[in-house]
Amino acid sequence: MALLITYDLNKETTRPPIVKKIKELCPAWAKLSESSYAVETSHTPENLFSALKSLIDSNDNLYIITLKKPWTGFGPKDVNEWLEQNLTY
Repeated sequence: MALLITYDLNKETTRPPIVKKIKELCPAWAKLSESSYAVETSHTPENLFSALKSLIDSNDNLYIITLKKPWTGFGPKDVNEWLEQNLTY
C-alpha cells in the first residue's frame, strides 16, 4: 500500500527522530518535500500513525493518507519514477 506521510513540526528545528522512524518503518520511500514522504508499506494508515505519533507534540500536525493513481506533479525524476512504479489504481 502506498501512503503519504506529511507532518509539520511547528516549534522543532530538527527533524531526525521522525525522519529516522519513517525510514525505519518504511524502507521504500520517496521524499516529496521537507516534511512529506510517499512510502510503500504493509502498515495501515492507522498503524503507521500510531507508530509515529509519539514523535510529535500537541502543537504539531501529522497526516497519513492513502496514495493511488492517477497522480500528477512536477519534481525530481527519481521521485516521479518512484510514484509511477509504486502507486496503483
